[in-house]
Amino acid sequence: MTPQQRNTFNFIQDYLQSHGHAPTLEEIGAAVGVRSKGAVHRLVQALVDKGHLQREAGSWRGLRLTGNAAAPVLPLVGRIAAGRPIEAIPGEDTLNLSDLLLGPRRYALRVLGDSMVGAGILNGDTVVVEQADTARDGEIVVALIDDQEATLKRLKHRKDGAIELIPENPTMAPMIYPAQRVRIQGVVIGQLRSYR
Repeated sequence: MTPQQRNTFNFIQDYLQSHGHAPTLEEIGAAVGVRSKGAVHRLVQALVDKGHLQREAGSWRGLRLTGNAAAPVLPLVGRIAAGRPIEAIPGEDTLNLSDLLLGPRRYALRVLGDSMVGAGILNGDTVVVEQADTARDGEIVVALIDDQEATLKRLKHRKDGAIELIPENPTMAPMIYPAQRVRIQGVVIGQLRSYR
């Protein structure tokens, strides 16, 4: 890919993941700094011709990624013991980060505070959330309280109909609200932490 094609592909890929459908040619042009609709058409068509994108139903809104699109992967070189040492045997596989973390209804949030340290979620970590308006008891959720404040807590539906948002920190008390005051925004499906 040329640098301009790469920029175009990256924008379309990000847009698909966050919106669930492809952007218009106008949106693509605005994002990559190309004013001519014909030039944007040629950029996208080049990505289709190279097998990175596929058009469905003859519409530019019907663009989707193909298997040829380079998904972010890391080499999966084996297993490592966190207890007793084990024999280091190199692997020959890869870990597809797209399958693990990305998706059309997923987004990331940076964690501020230490209410979830018992679940291994530390201040400064990034959690990957799948958008949802319901969740099961025990799941870690993004909960919006009174349509104003969002918090990351473990969910519990109480028998009296109230919602209990439970921190994973023994120094903090659970928060209990009438169900109508709490809206679930998503469920945590992954976590990222950088050590550098």
